[in-house]
Amino acid sequence: MAQVLVGAGTVVALAATAGAARPRDLLARLHFLTPVTSVGAPLIGVGLAVDAGWHLASALTLLTVLVLTVTGPVLAAATAHAARKQSPDGEGRPG
Repeated sequence: MAQVLVGAGTVVALAATAGAARPRDLLARLHFLTPVTSVGAPLIGVGLAVDAGWHLASALTLLTVLVLTVTGPVLAAATAHAARKQSPDGEGRPG
């Protein structure tokens, strides 16, 4: 079970990375990278916790994943907002 979870999280992270390498503008790249924090990291973290068994290290892993899952999309939205304000065309594309 743990290998399936970690494998699925790794596939999500690799797919998001491959997708983010293609677009030219920042907003599209952010769109491709947010699944890593909202889907990939939780799958990997839960897989590692299942594999290690329940103890302090597993709890800290799950706490870290929870913080990443909650703050990742918020940070992506804040980055996108700042990029739109800084770009000359207002669309997050370089000038």
